[in-house]
Order: sequence, then C-alpha cells, then structure tokens
Amino acid sequence: MNTVEAKKVLETALICSQQPLALRELRALFDDAMGADTVKTLLAQLQADWAQRGVELVQVASGWRFQSRPEMRHWLDKLVPEKPARYSRATLETLAIIAHRQPVTRGDIEDIRGVVVSSQIIKQLEDRGWVEVIGHRETVGRPALFATTRQFLDDLGLQSVADLPPLQAGETGVLEGDERQVALPLPVDEEAQATAGSDDERRSE
Repeated sequence: MNTVEAKKVLETALICSQQPLALRELRALFDDAMGADTVKTLLAQLQADWAQRGVELVQVASGWRFQSRPEMRHWLDKLVPEKPARYSRATLETLAIIAHRQPVTRGDIEDIRGVVVSSQIIKQLEDRGWVEVIGHRETVGRPALFATTRQFLDDLGLQSVADLPPLQAGETGVLEGDERQVALPLPVDEEAQATAGSDDERRSE
C-alpha cells in the first residue's frame, strides 16, 4: 500500500470513529504491517493536509481524533439549541485542585479551599466522567484518593495533565488559601457563582 492509500485509510477511520483511536488501533488497520513511526509520520502529514480547514487532527489522551477548531465554535453553536453544561465556581475550584494536585483526598481539597466540600460536587464530577477514585491513602479512615480521568483530558483536548494551563492570576475562581487562580477552559455558571455558598458549608472557627 502506498502512502496516499494509507493516508486515505487513516483519514476515513478517524473521521468515521465516534471515539479517539489509539496508535495500536490505527496500526491494526494495516494488520500491524506498518510500524508505529510510519503511522505517526502519516498522521503528521494528515495534520498538515487539514491545517487550513475548519477541522483539525489532534492527539488527546485516548488517541487521535478529528475535531472542530476553536474559532469555529461560534458558528457550530448555532446548530445546537441547548447550552453546554456550566459549572459553579466551587465545582471548578474542586476540579482544578484535583487536576493540579492529584491524587488528593477530600480533606486535601478542603484544606486548600478552606471550606467543606459538598458531596454533590464530587458526585457531579464523577458522573461527568472527569474524576474517579484511584485508591485510598494509608492513614486513619483510609480516605479515597481522587484523580482526573482520560475522559477529562479528552474533553479538554489534552494529551496529559502536564498540558494543563498553569494556575495563575486572571483566570476563573480563586483557590482560597493558595492565592492562585483556577486555570481550566470550562464554562462557568455566573448565577451559580453568586450562590456558591450554598454548595459549600464554611468551616466553623
């Protein structure tokens, strides 16, 4: 199979797939007769072929996929009447702490934020597929250790947690007690921010 045909096979598989495809899955298209380096080279060529289009080929945590470019979001939103889920400041702060400090316990999160973490917030993040329990800390009570998932990275278009934007001033949500800011490219519910106190119960002095 020549390069043109091989690229056509990869392109078709990636466009038709509902999920990102890992390198091993892409190699399986050719019965593993094509080496990993060769497939990576073809993928890089496909990225260049699509460079001037509204769709781009990207690598995320679970593999490779085609997705719309960020600048196309304004136009695509016209096709979807429902607004994307929006998250309260409390939820985003909790998610940011888990993402940047993982693995962490609920107590770790509470120590950083200075408030008791609502069980509903943790459940919301678990139901969304962004957070999961990966073990337990060997201490009194063996509290659960939380970490982000591959789904979380895929949804943010990232390959690993190392690609997360740094915590810095000027972003959404203050990490209380840490004097730094949450840096996660997720929509914030302004109304929920105004009532964030209902999500968290302040620690008693």
